[in-house]
Amino acid sequence: MFGRLGAPEIILILVVIVLLFGAKKLPDMARSLGKSARILKSEAKAMKEESRTASAPPPAGDEQPPAQRTIKAAPGDVTSSRPVSEPSDTTQR
Repeated sequence: MFGRLGAPEIILILVVIVLLFGAKKLPDMARSLGKSARILKSEAKAMKEESRTASAPPPAGDEQPPAQRTIKAAPGDVTSSRPVSEPSDTTQR
């Protein structure tokens, strides 16, 4: 049904995107998409590490509370980094 995309088709798609969003908005959109991808990647990595440590036996001796994690956005973007606490059930039943 659909063939391969060649150079003319890709150029046409890029022209339509520029016309729809404007040349000024495209760098901001690409930047925010990159930030989102980095955050998603770091969260997925943190979840994998967390699942590995949860399956490991607890250390002997004193139990320490889990360290607070920080979501890191982009390098140099200090305003969007924030500490994250684990969710708690605060609903009243």
